[in-house]
Amino acid sequence: MANSTDRGRTVTSRALAILGAFTPAQPELTLARICRVTGLRHATAHRLVGELTCWGALERTPSGTYVIGLRLWELGTLNPRGLPLRVRAMPFMEDLHAATRQHVQLAVLDGGEALVVERISATDAIPVLSQVGGRLPLHASAVGKVLLAHADEDLFAEVVRDSLPRFTATTVTDVTELRTALAECRRTGVAVVREEMSTGAYSVATPITDVRGRVVASLSVVGPDPAVHRLVPAVVTAARGISRGLAA
Repeated sequence: MANSTDRGRTVTSRALAILGAFTPAQPELTLARICRVTGLRHATAHRLVGELTCWGALERTPSGTYVIGLRLWELGTLNPRGLPLRVRAMPFMEDLHAATRQHVQLAVLDGGEALVVERISATDAIPVLSQVGGRLPLHASAVGKVLLAHADEDLFAEVVRDSLPRFTATTVTDVTELRTALAECRRTGVAVVREEMSTGAYSVATPITDVRGRVVASLSVVGPDPAVHRLVPAVVTAARGISRGLAA
């Protein structure tokens, strides 16, 4: 019997729903699971999954489950905020990581979240929630606050429209307090976050700009030291180096 959510949807929206069913928490799905997540009928999902697999957007594993295909990764590298940015940033991120031995991450604004496009970590670094391809909230992460601070007012209104999620006891969830923090970020050029995403994690971030001076990304260090503000000069120097590379 047809699922009501399968009616009136375009082929494109159905195909995108299938791709959107894959997440960092669920990178491998069965056809049955895809049907449950998307609300598509089995016959529809089976046909579209087959077409996506033939094109390379999906790959079928030996066990019969599906994962995202490399064809999408190839297309993703064409995005100017993807591979080109990472290529320019990597030498500076490696130097920053060598100096701090903590998580160094690069993020860009994607919708109402910060998308982590690159990260370097030491094996003994403090556990964090972020990963490459993962997303962070704009109001509670250092990279997110930098990106939100330099975004337009419409995005801020969208982010604070509903109640801001609380992740720890120190997460900023008051709109006025958040606006003040963003103004301070614009004034100083950095965002310092203390245990807002997870207990025991402290981070500092600063913007990366393109040839026109627009903020296109954010660079941060995340570690266990409450005195993380001492890393501000190193993070700012690395970000400026990346920005000069993008301008060149």
